[in-house]
Amino acid sequence: MSLPPTPALAEGSPAAAPRVRVRGATPEDKPRRRFRVEQRRNLTGWVFLIPAALLILWMNFWPMFQAFILSLQTGRGTRLNFAEPLWYNYQRLFSDEIFKLTLQNTLIYLVVQVPIMLILALILANLLNSKTLRFKSMWRTAIFLPCAVSLVSYSLVFRTMFANDGLVNDLLQSMHLIDSPVNWLGQTATARFVLVLGLIWRWTGYNMVFYLAAMQNLDYSTLEAARIDGANAFQTFWYVTVPQLKPMILLTAILSTNGTIQLFDESWNLTQGGPAYTSMTMSHYLFELSFQKNPNFGYAAALSYAILIMVAVLAAIQMKVGDKRD
Repeated sequence: MSLPPTPALAEGSPAAAPRVRVRGATPEDKPRRRFRVEQRRNLTGWVFLIPAALLILWMNFWPMFQAFILSLQTGRGTRLNFAEPLWYNYQRLFSDEIFKLTLQNTLIYLVVQVPIMLILALILANLLNSKTLRFKSMWRTAIFLPCAVSLVSYSLVFRTMFANDGLVNDLLQSMHLIDSPVNWLGQTATARFVLVLGLIWRWTGYNMVFYLAAMQNLDYSTLEAARIDGANAFQTFWYVTVPQLKPMILLTAILSTNGTIQLFDESWNLTQGGPAYTSMTMSHYLFELSFQKNPNFGYAAALSYAILIMVAVLAAIQMKVGDKRD
């Protein structure tokens, strides 16, 4: 028996109202709603980002722009006028013998200290990553602690140790290695040596932590496979561990290079730049130009941009040489 046909609902009847609302929610509305939700999320993100971006522009990039304008001016103190020609301060750098000497000093620290420090950090990280080493936490803390010491404090300690009547001379004389005290901070070669030694002592543990963290993320099976194949400890380290650490080695090399080019505290607190500017760094010379000996802010700003350009160029070279990704 067939059922009677369902009567059509009259337009405007209560039963027809829900069907009209269902028809209103068409499939085309869903992308629109998703688009509105994404718009709200993007707007919320920009609300959080814009204040921080404005602060960065105001605190970092605006002073950099002001420094560039300042580098085009000459004069003493606050009596500054635009130079003629505008690049006069940059041209003056090429004839400044003190700047050339401080550049030479900085490059010596860079070439000598950075490779020694990074190699020591790699070796120490490899030793402290051993699964059989006892008291690993103690050794890691002891090697990292110099990095936690303030720059001024450790510089003063080294200055006291290497004084004419300091601990180092007393020890060397007691072991009959020297007959009379060595003026460590009063001679060019020894003053540079003390500064490099202080840098290595303080920053080796800092770089070691980077390598140690990277080593703990390596696939341990690759090290086991190398040992099974008959590789000794050095071969495993050189041919298996180091290649996997190349990104971290590149990072620490860039950070160490930038830090050394901008070196100031050790030169100021350890040697005062002496004797006769032969241990002074570029940043120390920049400080002297800005705040000592008849301040010349325009020329100092030009020197700061020269340091910035050197940092950028060296970082770009290291990235080009070290990054072998396709």
